Amino acid sequence: MTSKIYDTVIIGGGPAGCTAALYAVRAGLDTLMIEKFSAGGQMTQTRQIDNYPGFPEGVDGFTLGDLMQKGAERFGCGVLRAEVLSVGLRTDPKRIVTDSGEVLSRTVILATGADHRHLGIAGEEALIGRGVGYCAACDGMLYRGKVVAVVGGGNSAAADALLLSKLCRKVYLIHRRDSLRAARVYHEPLRNTENIEFRFNRQVKELLSDGKLTGVVLTGGEEEETLPLDGLFISIGRSPVTSLFRGQLPLSEDGYLIADETTRTPIGGVFAVGDVRTKTVRQIVTAAADGAVAVHYAEEYLAGT
Repeated sequence: MTSKIYDTVIIGGGPAGCTAALYAVRAGLDTLMIEKFSAGGQMTQTRQIDNYPGFPEGVDGFTLGDLMQKGAERFGCGVLRAEVLSVGLRTDPKRIVTDSGEVLSRTVILATGADHRHLGIAGEEALIGRGVGYCAACDGMLYRGKVVAVVGGGNSAAADALLLSKLCRKVYLIHRRDSLRAARVYHEPLRNTENIEFRFNRQVKELLSDGKLTGVVLTGGEEEETLPLDGLFISIGRSPVTSLFRGQLPLSEDGYLIADETTRTPIGGVFAVGDVRTKTVRQIVTAAADGAVAVHYAEEYLAGT
């Protein structure tokens, strides 16, 4: 790379990063977005997105990510396909070291996202989008009238089970312990929902498939149990991608970057957007909103106001 100093560099090419790139370049900022894979982030693993405005027939995640990136490129945003190896956020200018060289910028927008935790069992990766999913709000409609299961015992798993119960004929809630970790506000609604059935003290041992998921084998009881399923939603938490920023920015107990609705972090000129920051709702539309907000405050920072 050269000694050029960008107005803003965005690390991550998901919906938050792509939106930030679009808003930044349209605001006249010299902008570079760094993404090591294809644009879209986690949503590229979703075959059908029905809850993002403007697509009445839905859209697959890969296509939506590609369209978002092209929107930013149309106005002149640079895109660097590279892996970020380290960052210096307290320097002026800020330094981003990639496997393609060093990049300098006056402001940095962190959009590295959060990865869904996987079960780590054979066949899981191959069945993503073919019966295995991680976002009930994204993919639940695909299983209307069908039989599904949710793995997990926290708030997200409880909320997913309740959401799916309104769409699906039957929902199994599989948890490795004998009681849920979810907040008590979820317990009574779960118990009172007729088409939700619990499987406590059970773990998924095996995924059954014929090219798409057909069921799971559970272990943990006196005998193994086979559940025929059309879909399996894995809701055992997320791992925010924040290792690059440890020691430079404060993290929450769960490892997320601490930033409020302004997206500003404690370091001037550094912003956290999308799934990587502390927030209540993590959806494509809220990530995109973060990207727009961050650029507003980046402009203020660059103007010295």
